[in-house]
Amino acid sequence: MSSRNDLPSPDSIGLKEGDTLLAIDYGLKRVGLATYAMMRDPYPLPFGRLLVKDNKTLLAELTAIIENENIRALVLGIPHLTDGKASTMTTKIGQFGRQLQKVFPKLLHFEQDETLSSFEAEDRMKKSARYNFKIKKEELDALAASIILEDFLKRFPNSR
Repeated sequence: MSSRNDLPSPDSIGLKEGDTLLAIDYGLKRVGLATYAMMRDPYPLPFGRLLVKDNKTLLAELTAIIENENIRALVLGIPHLTDGKASTMTTKIGQFGRQLQKVFPKLLHFEQDETLSSFEAEDRMKKSARYNFKIKKEELDALAASIILEDFLKRFPNSR
């Protein structure tokens, strides 16, 4: 049986206490965002969403957020079909991820499976008084991004 000390720690991948992560739930029309400050925030927090006009504008908006929020790492949600195979969106998001690496070379870049994160976000909204037990489309993408970040952090139980 392993102890918490045997599990990987965030510093094993270059993250330190206080580093802020930005999760990205990329879509062709909307991009959901969530943040988490390592070992400072109690859990990932929905940050908002960006409407996609074009890639240049999206990257400019992300640049402003990264600078204003002092982001250290990006966690990009990568969707797969429920059987684990790649979809058309998997390829498109992979291309976007490579573009992020070129535009933000000083940041740490991670990918996280986001299969069904939007469905989970809808389910959480229906069960939460915070959302008045309703699906709020304007907040759905940010909540999905926070789920992506939660799943990423599960790899590092010592991150909280």
